[in-house]
Amino acid sequence: MLKHYLISFLISMVPLIELRGALPYALANGIPTLPAYIICVVGNMLPVPVIFFFARKVLEWGKDKRFIGPFFTWCLEKGHMAGEKLKQKASKKGLFLALLLFVGIPIPGTGAWTGTLAASILDMDFKSSVCAVMLGVLLAAVIMGVGSLTVLHFV
Repeated sequence: MLKHYLISFLISMVPLIELRGALPYALANGIPTLPAYIICVVGNMLPVPVIFFFARKVLEWGKDKRFIGPFFTWCLEKGHMAGEKLKQKASKKGLFLALLLFVGIPIPGTGAWTGTLAASILDMDFKSSVCAVMLGVLLAAVIMGVGSLTVLHFV
């Protein structure tokens, strides 16, 4: 059982999969609901400060490197596009809510990693970025938990 806790935690830290894949995995493998939520949310939020402060710098550094350049460029473009979408949908005051909803609606490519990178690219302040991402992760957790538990109930 400890193995499933660890796997859920690690899955929640993987870009693009994040909590959206970790929570269904945890619940499907018999982890009780509250511990599953806690493990997946903590795992999903753990990389956020590192992403906010360092990802943009590392991606900028690596975008012109031979082997990693195309992937790093793709990551920067993805973050930039996400940031532009957020800017278009919200004013400066509404950027917090837009980021929260961007992270909270569980579709591929809109998780904590992309949201935090977008906030970094938009030069949002750290505190409001982390708060918006955290609330978005909690919203995604509720949506994914309800969906997963509903499916598991009927299986």
